[in-house]
Amino acid sequence: MNILVTGCAGFIGWKVCERLLNDGFTVVGIDNLNRYYDVRLKYWRLNNLKKFSNFEFHHLDIEDYEGLKKLFRERKFSAIINEAARAGVRYSLEDPWIYLSTNVKGTLNLLELAKDFAIEKFVLASTSSLYAGQKMPFSEDLPVNEPISPYAASKKAAEMLAYTYHYLYGIDVAVLRYFTVYGPAGRPDMSIFRFIYWMMKDEPIEIFGDGSQSRDFTFVDDVAIGTVKALNIRGYEIINLGNNNPHKLMDVVGLIEKYTGKRANIVRKEFHKADLKATWANIEKAKKLLNWKPKVSLEEGISLTVEWFKENWSWVKDIKL
Repeated sequence: MNILVTGCAGFIGWKVCERLLNDGFTVVGIDNLNRYYDVRLKYWRLNNLKKFSNFEFHHLDIEDYEGLKKLFRERKFSAIINEAARAGVRYSLEDPWIYLSTNVKGTLNLLELAKDFAIEKFVLASTSSLYAGQKMPFSEDLPVNEPISPYAASKKAAEMLAYTYHYLYGIDVAVLRYFTVYGPAGRPDMSIFRFIYWMMKDEPIEIFGDGSQSRDFTFVDDVAIGTVKALNIRGYEIINLGNNNPHKLMDVVGLIEKYTGKRANIVRKEFHKADLKATWANIEKAKKLLNWKPKVSLEEGISLTVEWFKENWSWVKDIKL
């Protein structure tokens, strides 16, 4: 099978590609290598993928419909995994237009081409940010009609477009709502990356609020496994991929202190109203439909992430946050 993975140099996209490649799939990856965060991380991930003979890369933006169409004419794909997105709740308040164009228009481009080129499988990366204000643990049947950030709103729009194309054209769609994904070579706008980075540099760490907020931190390898399994979904399904075991932010700080051997110097900032106080995934549907559940505990995941930082510190220390 030839699989198109968008956002292949992104954090989750990279791991999804790696999983597919190790499983013997042929992967065509596309990425626009934008500068939302330091591109050295993206090139590091991409260079690791290029070591696989069954991987092919195209520098391409999902907003570029004509460029995508040319690629679809040249390659026959069995499935699309759309990991390309503008991510980050806070930055979406600064530039909501780019979130609309990438997350909505870009997804529409891919769905339209899936229809035109008879591609029957579509996996869409979505977000737990949609569950703001809902009762925990979050289950997929909860109404998510009141997103509290442009990022969440753009992801909701992408989900709705995906349903439309399933309904009209019979495309099998798996919408995966990810819960706070972390791990080696992660995104530098995420808390775990930033905390480790700051602590290894003996710099103060920034915490928004009192640190009591909790997240269902989910290790990236677990997420990649669930994403690949979602290729087997028939029909239209929304599925949570989370650790089902939320932890407070201060618990994370304690584990990072343990594995870096550093003491955190905390600077507190005001909690942002677009952030969620807590996330917690109900993963019964993932267990049933995907035969999936997370394997990596938070402590093991933090240990592996800190280990990656230490192994790559010669260049990671110069990353700009």
